[in-house]
Amino acid sequence: MPLFKGVNMKLTIHEVARIVGAKNDVSGYPDSPLNKAEFDSRLIAEGDLFVPLKGARDGHDFIETAFENGAAVTLSEKEVEGRPYILVDDVLTAFQTLAASYLQKTGVDVLAVTGSNGKTTTKDMLAHLLATTFKTYKTQGNYNNEIGLPYTVLHMPDDTEKLVLEMGQDHLGDIHLLSELARPKIAIVTLVGEAHLAFFKDRSEIAKGKLQIADGMEGGALLLVPSDPIVEDYLPADKKVVRFGPGTELEITDLIERKDSLTFKANFLEQSHDLPVTGKYNATNAMIASYVALQEGVTEEQIGQAFQNLELTRNRTEWKKAANGADILSDVYNANPTAMKLILETFSAIPANEGGKKIAVLADMKELGDQSVQLHNQMILIISPDVLDTVIFYGEDIAELAQLASQMFPIGHVYYFKKTAEEDQFEAMVKQVKESLGAHDQILLKGSNSMNLAKLVESLENEHN
Repeated sequence: MPLFKGVNMKLTIHEVARIVGAKNDVSGYPDSPLNKAEFDSRLIAEGDLFVPLKGARDGHDFIETAFENGAAVTLSEKEVEGRPYILVDDVLTAFQTLAASYLQKTGVDVLAVTGSNGKTTTKDMLAHLLATTFKTYKTQGNYNNEIGLPYTVLHMPDDTEKLVLEMGQDHLGDIHLLSELARPKIAIVTLVGEAHLAFFKDRSEIAKGKLQIADGMEGGALLLVPSDPIVEDYLPADKKVVRFGPGTELEITDLIERKDSLTFKANFLEQSHDLPVTGKYNATNAMIASYVALQEGVTEEQIGQAFQNLELTRNRTEWKKAANGADILSDVYNANPTAMKLILETFSAIPANEGGKKIAVLADMKELGDQSVQLHNQMILIISPDVLDTVIFYGEDIAELAQLASQMFPIGHVYYFKKTAEEDQFEAMVKQVKESLGAHDQILLKGSNSMNLAKLVESLENEHN
């Protein structure tokens, strides 16, 4: 499943205008077929549709660049002089409407996955199993929100039969929107996590949000949920609900864990299956993926074989070695909330080294506009004292997050160093990192390039005093 290979959306300019309800007359433009939709003008190629979204920067400022790179047409909320454009009230809504209509047109089966943890792994496993039998495409990386999901839909190869979509939520209602857009045939909720209550009142509200994955499904459709009492109040009456976990319809009956692999057996499988990954949670994710794959017509023999060569999503990160022997997970060249969340989830899921701690150094994410502090604060949902021993924060917009973390962690396990126009405590931060970092530890470093964490990585690799 290659990353966004060249695809033809099988939509023409006039079709797109009709689907999104263009407010201008497009009949004078040639009705050319479009290749793919892009919201980053740098990724535009010949024959693409440009989608100028409003993020840290307004995409409308890059319309000209998009045309210089070969765009055939652009969506726009205002008139575009001398270029083919489709006028809409709201570009994001038009983008979502287009994706929903395209899914209907292609008739592809959508399988949706959400959950506080495990959703990316379960998505990867399920897509891998389905790919034994069907032309399968999946959410790439962590493109799981109101922008990423329609993007995935409009990037799937035109012969796709099964589409595995990951759905994430930051606020109540996010998943309702995604489910209504994707209309899943089968949906999975992997886990309802503990609520660090930045955006949700309590864990029950998180469960309510996750269960909205059923909102776009037909009556009688299959919904898999964990055996967790928290979900009971939100289960839809008109869906086929199957629970997984001890003492329920789907349960693991045997599990052998090793350092870098595991073997599991489930009550609906004939045989035991080996996985080249560790962690009990991965056995659960594999069990769920197996059950859905079987429902879709994959044989158990194919499942067993496919698990042997499983590869899970890795992001652009590098493991390095500190001079004192510690493992460094370095991801220091860019940062946005989604990427930071993903890397924290990945780092949290990796088993600790024997006798070693897990430490995270998190620095400011830049260019987030007036929402910056709030977007940093969201990270509290992913930072858990159960997994991380020590967290070191560095920057200005991250100060409130450091404050939130210090209320969750034991005293002496959260540090904050300033980087403001007046004061930069970089050296003090480096000193603290070196004091905290033992030879068997794993340390994650994540922040925007301008925060200079690359310098810290270098210092850790070359000396330890």
